[in-house]
Amino acid sequence: MNVQVQPQSKMTPDEYFEFDNKSDIRHEFFDGELFAMTGATKNHNLINTSLTVNLVNGITNSTCRVFSNDMRVKIENGYVYPDLAVACSDLEFESNDLDTLTNPIVIVEILSNSTEAFDRGDKFSYYRMIPTLKEYILVSQNKCRVEQFIRKEKKMWSMLYYEDMAQIMKIESVNCELLLSDIYKWVEFNK
Repeated sequence: MNVQVQPQSKMTPDEYFEFDNKSDIRHEFFDGELFAMTGATKNHNLINTSLTVNLVNGITNSTCRVFSNDMRVKIENGYVYPDLAVACSDLEFESNDLDTLTNPIVIVEILSNSTEAFDRGDKFSYYRMIPTLKEYILVSQNKCRVEQFIRKEKKMWSMLYYEDMAQIMKIESVNCELLLSDIYKWVEFNK
């Protein structure tokens, strides 16, 4: 997806909710600023669909739920729409409207040219502040590459790197194994 800054003065969270809930497109919100989420590519959509299907089918813990890109997630200084979020056991939401998840244990972002630096940098630092988050997964849409960050301690993360279609990524926190060839099914990379 592409992120575009919306020109306007800083908003309050209440103003953001009112605006985002009425809008035809989703907006992320950081420190009072809106960012429109627009224009996912064919590869992005194919990867998102494959990940969603394979996660739903592969999670052995029946208390876990997979949320695709329309589930808003609360971060310390705003709200985001990750490409996928997984939460288990008692799902927690910011309010009774059930549209802002506060306790994901896995978050997946599909990288694009316009969002990669943000997804790796500031957005990951925001995600690390979510106490329930155990795994953060970055998936390239331009080549076979998946990076899996696993929380070991409060401030210590390890990283696993996958670049071969025959590799299997194990998502420990939800006891799920994903074959990279399943994640990239139907995806055509530009040469």
